[in-house]
Amino acid sequence: MDAKTQKSEMTRAAIIGAGIDLAAAEGLEAITLQAVADRIGISKSGVFSRIGSREALQKAVIEEFGRRFIADVFVPAMQQPKGLPRLDAIVQRWIVRMRDVEIQSGCIYTAGAFELDDREGELRDTLLGEITRWRAALRRTVLQAVEAGHLQADTDAEQLVAEIYALSMGLLHDARFLRDSRAADRAQASWKRLLRSYQTEASTPQ
Repeated sequence: MDAKTQKSEMTRAAIIGAGIDLAAAEGLEAITLQAVADRIGISKSGVFSRIGSREALQKAVIEEFGRRFIADVFVPAMQQPKGLPRLDAIVQRWIVRMRDVEIQSGCIYTAGAFELDDREGELRDTLLGEITRWRAALRRTVLQAVEAGHLQADTDAEQLVAEIYALSMGLLHDARFLRDSRAADRAQASWKRLLRSYQTEASTPQ
């Protein structure tokens, strides 16, 4: 990669990073070419030449947030054996990321879902696709835990995924709105209790 291309890629990364900061603080609708340009000190045309339209920038922000989320939560957990160790690692890392990142800056997945829940269009479809893929990955991990005999055979994977999601949204609500400093600890305790209700006797520590 030559110096000019490298600089262009770094500028593009800075543009998307600024967009993520804007979306987390003010919502996806706050993302405009001019707002991002002002944040990083380049011209509006400079943003357009590297990203394209406002809609393209909004989509790039959602996709990059998803990439960072997966890199923090899912990818490291893949080092754990299939089944309960992997599922537990995913949820534990999710709670830690919420505690260390989303509680401070907001969560585009959660806030964006409420922002776009009653609006049709490509932006909603992009966010829906990211969240749907994430939930599908969670569901596969739950099913692997069932196949491994770590979770009860009659476990409803969709139900457990929904409960995990409810736990995460409750954490964000309590930490950001109620400003409960123990929200992450409560989420950890809730996860442990939820997990025990699904585990088989053989996989439950005595």
